[in-house]
Amino acid sequence: MIDTIIFDFGDIFINLDKQATPKAFKELGLQQWNSTLDALNVAFETGKISRQEFLDGLQKQIPQANQTEILKAWNAILLDFPQHRLDFLVLLSKKYRLFLLSNTDAIHIEQFEKQSGTAFYSTFYKCFEKVYFSFDLGMRKPDLEIYKHLIESHHLIPTNTLFVDDKKENTDAALKTGLQVWNLQVGTEDVVDLFEKINF
Repeated sequence: MIDTIIFDFGDIFINLDKQATPKAFKELGLQQWNSTLDALNVAFETGKISRQEFLDGLQKQIPQANQTEILKAWNAILLDFPQHRLDFLVLLSKKYRLFLLSNTDAIHIEQFEKQSGTAFYSTFYKCFEKVYFSFDLGMRKPDLEIYKHLIESHHLIPTNTLFVDDKKENTDAALKTGLQVWNLQVGTEDVVDLFEKINF
């Protein structure tokens, strides 16, 4: 019986346009996305480099762009957070232990909070027993350590815990730790359909 749910953030609650940032970078003069950008992203997402080091690293790849333009392009991925998802989450929080586990960085979280407003993001965060962002944890999905950290820190019973994520590599990794999973299909499924998709 499920009594705990761990949610991803991007494309589960907040909508994303995953092509928007590469497209915006290209318009700023980037030839193509590359392994250096991937490494920068991972380092920033795991808190290994500062915001300024990250922006400086991006600017080396797009020297003709200024950091204000780069910042805007980096945040282009973030779209809206529909109210019906927050309403659903508030109701869910009254019956289940909830956790948020997101691969994200300080810039994206700052932008989410800025565009959603204090009342909205405060209500969102209060739904969770604990909010985990990869840049704070120093770990990211799909590393098994990040799931084990949650399980051990909160004394979770994996068979009673559901993990919801849109990336199959993340739900596949969670399965290895014994967690129940829902690999949500973006565009055809919505997190509010939870009870139709999962047998509680």
